[in-house]
Amino acid sequence: MSGPGYPGSPNHPPYPMPQPGGHSVAPYPVPMGGYGDPGQGPPVGFNMGYNPNQPVMYQPAPVGSGPGQEYAPGGISTAPVGAPAVVPVGVPPGLEYLTQIDQILIHQKVELLEAIFGFETNNEYEIKNSLGQKIYKAKEKNDCCTRNCCGSLRSFDMKIKDNMDREVIRLIRPYRCASCWCPCCLQELEVQAPPGTTIGYVKQDWHPFLPRFSIQGANKETVLKLEGPCFACNCCGDVNFELKGKDGEKPIGRISKQWSGLLKEVFTDTDNFGIQFPLDMDVKMKAVLMGACFLIDFMFFEKVGEANQRSTVFS
Repeated sequence: MSGPGYPGSPNHPPYPMPQPGGHSVAPYPVPMGGYGDPGQGPPVGFNMGYNPNQPVMYQPAPVGSGPGQEYAPGGISTAPVGAPAVVPVGVPPGLEYLTQIDQILIHQKVELLEAIFGFETNNEYEIKNSLGQKIYKAKEKNDCCTRNCCGSLRSFDMKIKDNMDREVIRLIRPYRCASCWCPCCLQELEVQAPPGTTIGYVKQDWHPFLPRFSIQGANKETVLKLEGPCFACNCCGDVNFELKGKDGEKPIGRISKQWSGLLKEVFTDTDNFGIQFPLDMDVKMKAVLMGACFLIDFMFFEKVGEANQRSTVFS
C-alpha cells in the first residue's frame, strides 16, 4: 500500500475525483478487511465520541482582502444554508475539519534564496486534503544564526494557521543531539492546540539502527508507535514510516516521504509527505501526527547548504 500522492508526481495517481453521491476514490489501495480486526475494540485514541450525524465542519477561506474582509467557506465545499455550527466535544478550536478526513498531504514550499544561494531560510509548508485543497499552512520561526549553524538539528517553534490566518497549532522542538549512542538526549517535539495547551508529544525511542517514535498524549502516555526503515533515503522511491498501536503490532496508517523527482530531490530540500490515519482517530492525535511528520522531515530529509541529509539514526 502506498501513501497518498500528489498529482503529476512520478509513481503516484492523481488526487481522488468526487463521485456521484458525494464520495471520492482514495488515492491509495486499502488492504482486505481494512486496518485491524473489526471484532476487536478500538485502541486508545480512537472513537472519541464524534457523532457522524453532526453537521460537517467546513474549513473557511478568506474572500477579498484588506480590513473588514469577509470570510466564506471556499475551496473545500459549501455549507448548507442555515446549517448550525456544531463543534464536536473535545476538539480544539480550528481542528474541526480534521474529524472528517483520514489523510493529509504536506508540501514544502520552494524558497528561492535557499535554492539559489544555499542560504538556509525558515521552512514553510502547505497542508492539504486529499483533493489538493489547502486546509492549513505552517511556517518555522527561527533566527538566522540557529538555522545556519545548527542545521537540521536546530530548535524551532512552528506555527500552523488555518485559512483565516488564525494560529491553531504550535509545534515546539528543543535542540537535541543526533546520535543514537546518546539515549538520554533523543529527539522530541511538543504539540500545542490551541497554542499554550499541550495535547501531545512526539518522542524518539532508542534503537540501534531503526528510527522509532512514540506518539504520546498530554500526560506523556504512549498512545501510538511510529517505525521507519533502517535506511531512510528515498532513492527513486517513497520512504514509509508505519503507524502502529502502542503494542506495535498491526499497522493502522503511515507517514510517507514521497519521491518528488530527480531534479527537486538533488537541487532542493522541498519535500512532499502524505499522512494516513484512521478516520475515527482522536483529532488531537491527528494533530500530533502532523508534528511527527515535520520532525521526521527535519531529522532525515532536511539539507542545509551543501551538507548531505541524514539517512539513518547514526548520522
